[in-house]
Amino acid sequence: MELRQVRDKLLVQNADIAGSRFLDVRLSSAGFEGVNLQQSTFHDVDFSGTTLANVNFSNVQITDAEMAGLTIDGVLVTELFAAYRASAR
Repeated sequence: MELRQVRDKLLVQNADIAGSRFLDVRLSSAGFEGVNLQQSTFHDVDFSGTTLANVNFSNVQITDAEMAGLTIDGVLVTELFAAYRASAR
């Protein structure tokens, strides 16, 4: 199924759309609950202002990311990196 040039809200429920691709898609203010994103890739994605709760980040790789203001359990990631670098000296 292809949707092109569509401006509407979708409710996708109890669906298997594994292998789908989303190209140049605006999903701001979208909600994801009970979603399996295993083995997925995200490139050139804006997650600013996003909240991730009760997520499994096992074996996740984050590269070339802007992390200003990013917190994990209330701790600034930039501070975590600074502490790590200081302890590695």
